[in-house]
Amino acid sequence: MKTILVDALDTLILADGTLFDAMRVLLDSYPNPKLVLTNANDGQWKQFNISISPYEVFTLKHEPDKTDPKYFEILLDQHALQPEDVVYFEHSAKAVKSAESLGIKSYFYDHTKKDLAALKEFLDSPL
Repeated sequence: MKTILVDALDTLILADGTLFDAMRVLLDSYPNPKLVLTNANDGQWKQFNISISPYEVFTLKHEPDKTDPKYFEILLDQHALQPEDVVYFEHSAKAVKSAESLGIKSYFYDHTKKDLAALKEFLDSPL
């Protein structure tokens, strides 16, 4: 069963620090494990209210950022996962490209559109 890697800020957690409830409902409809990814350091963790995440959160506190493939190498290693074991969606095109460079099936989620139907289509295809 693939793990769903979920971008934190501007995806699951909105800019105002609240949870995007409709996304949580969508994610909860899958039995797959979920892991929320962020770059947040301790100050940003509080500033953006990352602790409201209903799922486990992974951060390297900008050392490195998600735009660096090393972030995903460390993530996969620490969670004993392979690129084919996960799917990822993210609002940063650079982070998507970074994950894809390691063979992680990824989706650019345009947080300004909040198109959950398209996200569901992406999630349904590899799961």
